[in-house]
Amino acid sequence: MANRILVVDDEKLIVKGIKFSLEQDDMLVDAAYDGEEALKLARLNEYSLVLLDVMLPKIDGLEVCQQIREFSSVPIIMVTAKGEDMDKIMGLEYGADDYITKPFNILELKARIRAILRRSAKKSDGGERGARARIRDLEIDYEAKRVFVSGREANLTAKEFDLLELFTENPGKVYSRENLLNTVWGFDFPGDVRTVDVHVRRLREKVEKNPSDPKYINTKWGVGYYFN
Repeated sequence: MANRILVVDDEKLIVKGIKFSLEQDDMLVDAAYDGEEALKLARLNEYSLVLLDVMLPKIDGLEVCQQIREFSSVPIIMVTAKGEDMDKIMGLEYGADDYITKPFNILELKARIRAILRRSAKKSDGGERGARARIRDLEIDYEAKRVFVSGREANLTAKEFDLLELFTENPGKVYSRENLLNTVWGFDFPGDVRTVDVHVRRLREKVEKNPSDPKYINTKWGVGYYFN
């Protein structure tokens, strides 16, 4: 089944070029030119990935990303014309999985998209491990990529789920931030270790009763993070 991508940018020539290039790789591509249209399409359709520009009319990309995260864990790549670290971290704070800065090489963009789609497909396979796990108040459905805390669903992003999955499969193992960045995001990810800190903090906010006193995802000071 072909991957379906939503490309969101108000510059129609950029959308046209991306759409043409992705369709050469047998992907189905929908286009939106403002934030409202993007949200409407994201609610109506099942997408494999959303490519989302930060600067959009009506509703900006960060707000669109945040609203999509309220109902979907679809992988999101943010596109920004700015190169400052804070802009990139802000995108990740709002639930994005990756970012790319304009002007970008279309081959680099396609490589990022393929890497995320490969990881998503691998996660959906389920592997040899049990499809579900219960750890105290946590119930994890690995196949459906859903997490429940005390019976209530926690809406994790794709990267947050990847982190939780890695932690729960290796309880007690301490991962450095560099190791987590390479394992979960990949060696070619251009971000830095602050990306890991942002995601661990967001994950704690969703699965811990008291994120400031975590019982599941602990910090080993000076070394990294581990699952208790």
